Amino acid sequence: MKKANTFNKNYFVILAVAMGYPALIAVLYLLKVPCLFQHFLGIPCFGCGMTRALLSAVKLDFISAFKLHPMFWSVPILYIFLLKNGRLFSEKADKIILLLIASGFLINWVIQIII
Repeated sequence: MKKANTFNKNYFVILAVAMGYPALIAVLYLLKVPCLFQHFLGIPCFGCGMTRALLSAVKLDFISAFKLHPMFWSVPILYIFLLKNGRLFSEKADKIILLLIASGFLINWVIQIII
């Protein structure tokens, strides 16, 4: 009985994060709030351009989405990963996928700083 109750609490938290984060980003985008990271530190954050890239992807303009943020494709994978409690495939495959995504964000960030 306790295990099922724990699952329900975890699932609620995961669902709240999965729904709350996009809602927060949408509100900030609609209010035209600039990237706080870039505003205060003077360099772009890891996700700068991601909102515009995802909006372009929703419009099926994948070329623009890739130009805005090449890692736009990773967001759905990360959400599925979050909703599945961090298990998509085997433990080793999951670690490799997360490592590749993190590396892609890091490489993109370094390129944005250089440019």
